[in-house]
Amino acid sequence: MTALLAAMPHRPLLVSEIFGPTVQGEGPSTGRQALFIRLSRCNLTCGRCDTPYTWDWSRFDAAEQTQKISGEELVAWALGHPTRLVVISGGEPLIQQQLLDPVVRALAAAGREVEIETNGTFAPTTAVAGAVTAFNVSPKLASFAPSDDEPRRIVGAALKALEATGKARFKFVVSDPADLQEVASLQREFGLTEIWIMPEGAKPEQVIARTRQIADEVIERGWNLSTRLHVLVWGDTRGR
Repeated sequence: MTALLAAMPHRPLLVSEIFGPTVQGEGPSTGRQALFIRLSRCNLTCGRCDTPYTWDWSRFDAAEQTQKISGEELVAWALGHPTRLVVISGGEPLIQQQLLDPVVRALAAAGREVEIETNGTFAPTTAVAGAVTAFNVSPKLASFAPSDDEPRRIVGAALKALEATGKARFKFVVSDPADLQEVASLQREFGLTEIWIMPEGAKPEQVIARTRQIADEVIERGWNLSTRLHVLVWGDTRGR
């Protein structure tokens, strides 16, 4: 790992926030203790994004919301905790994939499990794909993103590349049962194998109500159902 740290680029990563230990609130690792590294910047402009402070500079001050942190510092922070799972989120982390690469490999070399949360519009490099434990891929559905975002929000080559790693869990955020038909279409078109459905909601009552709306159909379609545990416990509080 010393060699990996020495080889890290001198240019720092753009980071929104680091926090934990907390719990992973979504997907297959729900309930597991985790550290979070949330990177800044995104290539999409989803109006109902729950982390707009990572990219929407019409509403937030980029200088106030962005820290420049070196790869070495991020690794040292994560290894300063006994927590085994490190989740790298955003924004869109793979925008900074070149800088992220040695961080992921160093964490993996130190025995940490690394999950990268991505919107599925960037293909991973061979090195990153080899080092991560999982990609939590969340393609944005039509009801969630602006209508003119479709060419950017669904990138078939990237989805296929992520699926080909054997480490991708495709987690779709839905606000209405009608969204499930689009999920089925994307699954067929791109050969996605592991599907997770998660209700949209920044308040516990929203998460519970939407889970009840979609649960039966999700089960009938043979998919997995995720809650938003952090929202049920802490609402929309940042850093949890």
